[in-house]
Amino acid sequence: MPALPDAYGFPTPSCWALAAPVRFNSDWRGENADPQRETEVRLLWTPESLYLRFRAKYRVITAFSDAGPDGRRDQLWDRDVVEVFVQPDPSQPRRYKEFEVSPNGWWVDLDIAPGEKHDLKSGLQRRVILNELAKTWVAEIALPMKGVVDRFDPAATWRVNFYRVEGAAEPRFYSAWQPTRTPAPNFHVPEAFGELVFRSSDMTRK
Repeated sequence: MPALPDAYGFPTPSCWALAAPVRFNSDWRGENADPQRETEVRLLWTPESLYLRFRAKYRVITAFSDAGPDGRRDQLWDRDVVEVFVQPDPSQPRRYKEFEVSPNGWWVDLDIAPGEKHDLKSGLQRRVILNELAKTWVAEIALPMKGVVDRFDPAATWRVNFYRVEGAAEPRFYSAWQPTRTPAPNFHVPEAFGELVFRSSDMTRK
């Protein structure tokens, strides 16, 4: 089903409830599971927008106190974040888009290629809800399709991975949906990405 936006441009709770979740709580190697840092991701889409909802359980919250007037913050990954890397073009296997949101709503979007990193200016919108009693934070992200691909094809298969970082100092918690299994924490491993296939109800994920 299509994602029905609310007055703020995000899917309604009833739409999110119909999106099948994926969950992960292990580190980037697929080891050291920590249920108290579980991350849940749900995805919805329309031909115009890709929507993601991260629900993160946390032990501690560490966030930058400063950002640009629009909330953009470079080096956001040096504090707590949720991240999605999207690779819509299989002909360029080393090029992908990176989107991050922090527990206090700061964000960054990047266009990544070998030896390159550029601001993407995707038009990303985000909404964050922090529940200190439940020790969870939720980040909803709305990505214009035109900020990801020149022309959206719902028959295409994209590559994707979801990540989480928590902690102010090393050793920090680096978590990945599809483990990258590198010796040191490294999310920039596109060959480890899973598959994202569009369909009418939501998406299937490898």
